[in-house]
Amino acid sequence: MSHGARLLQGPASRRAEEPGRGRGRRVRNLPGVPQGFEPPPYPYDRLDALREVADRLPGGCVDLSIGTPCDPAPPAVVAALSGSDAERGYPPSVGTPALRTAVTGWLARRFGVEVEAAQVAACVGTKELVAGIPQWLKLRTPDRDTVLYPEISYPTYAMGATLAQCRSVPYGSLDEIDPADAARALCLWVNSPANPTGSLTDLPAAAAWGRERGVPVFSDECYIEFTWDGPGRTILSEGTEGVVALHSLSKRSNLAGVRVGFYAGDADLVHYLSEVRKHAGFMVPGPAQAAAVVALGDDQHVDEQRERYLRRMKTMAAALRTIGVDADLPAGAFYLWAPAPGPDHDAWKLAADLAERGGALVAPGDLYGPAGAGFIRIAVVQPDDRLDLVAGRLASG
Repeated sequence: MSHGARLLQGPASRRAEEPGRGRGRRVRNLPGVPQGFEPPPYPYDRLDALREVADRLPGGCVDLSIGTPCDPAPPAVVAALSGSDAERGYPPSVGTPALRTAVTGWLARRFGVEVEAAQVAACVGTKELVAGIPQWLKLRTPDRDTVLYPEISYPTYAMGATLAQCRSVPYGSLDEIDPADAARALCLWVNSPANPTGSLTDLPAAAAWGRERGVPVFSDECYIEFTWDGPGRTILSEGTEGVVALHSLSKRSNLAGVRVGFYAGDADLVHYLSEVRKHAGFMVPGPAQAAAVVALGDDQHVDEQRERYLRRMKTMAAALRTIGVDADLPAGAFYLWAPAPGPDHDAWKLAADLAERGGALVAPGDLYGPAGAGFIRIAVVQPDDRLDLVAGRLASG
């Protein structure tokens, strides 16, 4: 059995995950004693053995497994972060007036969408919001217990359901969703451009699906500025009734370590979520909010970053072709989603080969759900010279 095969976690399945199962599991206790939740291994921790292999090459491992930015934020943004004088007092949980105004201006300028500042709220990066939304919606609508999410997707959509003791139900298309699951749905997640595939979602169809069934639609749009197939699209273009868009400055402005994001859309949903989060003490640090205001007002650095990512994807796609891996450029985001070659389409074997020959750490597709098996995801977030190092290693055999 190969190293990759040993790491796989069971057969593909489209069934609903019951509370406390799937991406987490119950702890075995004595009969009659309530069972507790045991967190599963964090997905990227499964790559530790491959990291050790890649590190053995001269120059070490080139980590292409996680989409963490490497390029600098604009100097003016860093200056705002360090010199805002906002560190002394508690910042508004919902976001400062300046931040919410900057968000409305950005949405209007970049995407032609008009929303009121009252329809915007801040979050501590969007991951904590994705993980928390199911439990907060469950408090609001206790007769529903199901989270619908794309079958190949960011693992936190399913984990958020598990943490809320809800059912997580993956879907391949809106037409495939069982009406019984839709009737129990707390929310529907969409992600466009999508992580890990880079595909674009039919956002008008998603908004219409949710409105017809009374299901809130949450649209994760953190890669919207890196849309390659046409302009960036937001679900807010369909109106705000029943929909909420999530955005982050982590990717757009290389501010992943600052942890600042925001959500905008349906006034009642935004107000409810912001009030719950206020009671729980969620607040973006004041200096981070000040930096975000400056970043949202600057489009030039984003356009420059787009050019970097497009260049890097082309470099890596060409490098992969030298070993028989066909990686098409995506419609959006900065990941290459490539099928593993050969009749078995063994993504873990391909990941091990890339670690050994190229010193590159990549993510096998089953980290994003069973339907992703047979693919790898390559995040082109390393500097050009590091990507050239991988390309040279692969070319030399």
